[in-house]
Amino acid sequence: MSKRILVTSALPYANGPIHLGHLAGAYLPADLYTRFQRLNEKDIVHISGSDEHGVPITIAAEKEGVSPNEIVERYHTGNKAVFEKFGIDFDYYGRTSSETHRQTSQDFFLNLHEQDIFSKKKQEQFYDKDADMFLPDRYVKGTCPVCGHPEAFGDQCEKCGTSLSPTDLIDPVSSITGNKPVVKETDHWFIPLGKFQAWLGEWIGSRENWKPNVLGQCKSWLDAGLGDRAVTRDLNWGVPVPLAEGEGKVLYVWFDAPIGYISATKEWAAEQGNPDLWKTYWQDEETSLIHFIGKDNIVFHCIMFPAMLKQHGDFVLPENVPANEFLNLEGRKLSTSKGWAVWLNEYLEDFDADLLRYVLGTTLPEAKDSDFSWRDFQSRVNSELADILGNFVFRTTSFTQRFFNGTVPPLSNPSELDKETLKEIERQKVKIEQAYTSFKFREAIAESMNLARIGNRYFTETEPWKTRKENPEACGNTLYVCLQISAALSVMFSPVLPGKMSQLRTQLGVPDNTSWAQINDHLLASGQLIKEDTILFEKIEDEVVEAQVEKLKKRAAESEPDQKKFPPLKKEMDFNNFASLDLRAGKITGAKKVKKSKKLIQISVDLGFEKRTILSGIAEYYKPEEVIGKLVCVVANLAPKKMMGIESNGMILMGEDSKGKLHFVETDAEPGSPVT
Repeated sequence: MSKRILVTSALPYANGPIHLGHLAGAYLPADLYTRFQRLNEKDIVHISGSDEHGVPITIAAEKEGVSPNEIVERYHTGNKAVFEKFGIDFDYYGRTSSETHRQTSQDFFLNLHEQDIFSKKKQEQFYDKDADMFLPDRYVKGTCPVCGHPEAFGDQCEKCGTSLSPTDLIDPVSSITGNKPVVKETDHWFIPLGKFQAWLGEWIGSRENWKPNVLGQCKSWLDAGLGDRAVTRDLNWGVPVPLAEGEGKVLYVWFDAPIGYISATKEWAAEQGNPDLWKTYWQDEETSLIHFIGKDNIVFHCIMFPAMLKQHGDFVLPENVPANEFLNLEGRKLSTSKGWAVWLNEYLEDFDADLLRYVLGTTLPEAKDSDFSWRDFQSRVNSELADILGNFVFRTTSFTQRFFNGTVPPLSNPSELDKETLKEIERQKVKIEQAYTSFKFREAIAESMNLARIGNRYFTETEPWKTRKENPEACGNTLYVCLQISAALSVMFSPVLPGKMSQLRTQLGVPDNTSWAQINDHLLASGQLIKEDTILFEKIEDEVVEAQVEKLKKRAAESEPDQKKFPPLKKEMDFNNFASLDLRAGKITGAKKVKKSKKLIQISVDLGFEKRTILSGIAEYYKPEEVIGKLVCVVANLAPKKMMGIESNGMILMGEDSKGKLHFVETDAEPGSPVT
């Protein structure tokens, strides 16, 4: 094992508050791991901070009519505070607008430039004459060429999820002025990722114990072939390109954001009174660097950032990138724009942080997307935290208070069951440790709760309510065993329930600095005083969770557009334009997911007179096998469009209901028949 561990959590954009999806992806898992390793007395530092550059910040500022500085200051301050209230224990929470970050990012760029790794190219980009600026992808809107959504952005259609370029859009306009942009040449620096292809393939192939979902996404990118990627862009907000000061060029946020881990570690080291300490964590080969992220950041942390670090030459490379999948909410995809989210600051107004830490920890999307629901939240709090863990501790401590004067009884002539039950502490300790060190946090939490189950079962089997009169020695042994289990749980569960377990340790008299190695079957000495018992977890009533569900539904309804939640009619068109469309009946004969696309399905359609390949952004609503055999309507004379390396020849007509779900426009006509 390395001498030290450097943990990073993905830098959240400072353009909005923290929600459950953020927590499940990068922050709770990192905190669980960091807290466990601290218990293990490891030299570990946890770094994160606000990503304060990029288009999402400027868009948020324009919507509110304020400066980007006002946006990032508000959300940096607010998010940092809410992380602290939730118990995410960062060693340092930085920000990419700092002077240290600017200097660190520029130095990094110049180092690679001096190694002659970049190529400078002319690039054609949309330009808004009235705004007098080049338009970033997100500042261009138009009609999606895949699904026909009229409000697609220049980087992605949020309706079908297709990755786009601004030039892919039909009838593109500037989101600033609404004018049609012109194409204009601009210069940018590019990093040739293709030069790192062979090394990345070998390096990623040598990684041990990486998650299959992470390796799979890396392999998909490598199989598709890596090309040149721009590291600069035209924007007035960000880290200025040091070779183009005053020209309105900044480092692309994908390039400067991960450097934020380095700059934040520098600022942490300065706070420790040792400005060079950061080098120990970033430049000493005996450091294990671990990135906690969501799956949308895999390519940046497993391909692009490692290539940057490798080329620079002075930094350690990631040992592991345990990325999580996505968290859904009440069976639906989480969407902040549609009001379908639970914000952490609002949660903390109504509930204790530890409750969500536990429930979210048991449902983390470690290998596949998972779902959070308020009913499940209530069920796990009531049936697991209250009925298993809380009940076990309460019945043990209250019995001790009532019948043993609040002191730990001696263990005298223990039975085989007593001795075997005490051994379960060490057995569970081994299982929990193995789970934490392999990033299986759901398993670690489950095994922690299993020890409470074992204790409850033992308490019931030994019947101390009977033996206290019939056999006081056996009753004392029962309580001794249960108190030792409670003490062990107060340490074992502390990564998950830091607040409640600190409370329990205080009650039992377990030192707050007890380490993982010190967990044993005799943490409490016979005769030790136990403080008055308290109920650790109160049950949650039905009306409380119903109110949360109603709040969620109400916010989602308020976020929907008017006019029965359907978009307004488009501009009137004449009949000749409509008549130019050639709509044909078709039959879907085959379908498969498109690699590297979240939403695209490649569909084979029989038009009677010929077969076509059409890309459709419906993967969120249909599995490929579900669409085979459907009789559909096809726009057959649409110009071919190449996306994701595949040429799409046509468009399958879909209808969208008031909740945003897509449905096929079907027909019983024979394939090839005109649809009029």
